[in-house]
Amino acid sequence: MPDQNVRLSSRVADGLEQFATKVRELSVDRAATAITWAAVGVIVLVTAVMATIWLLIGIFRALGTLIGVEVAYAAVGLVLILVGALVWSRRYPQDRSS
Repeated sequence: MPDQNVRLSSRVADGLEQFATKVRELSVDRAATAITWAAVGVIVLVTAVMATIWLLIGIFRALGTLIGVEVAYAAVGLVLILVGALVWSRRYPQDRSS
């Protein structure tokens, strides 16, 4: 009889451990993976924004050296206005029904 109780308690303990492991895999491990990828995404986003800013500064300085600062302001402003107008015109999908 005591041998059966030991086996039963061992099986119950193993079952509880498997249940706890499964719950941890479904919650904590997935959350840790999601948090890791979110952090990587933020780092990549910040790096891309900074690279874009430095690229624009470099292009502006090169233009300022080649054609003068006033003309560089006008050229960069014109390009940014054209890009903004293009993006603004595409903010809503085209109506294909008519």
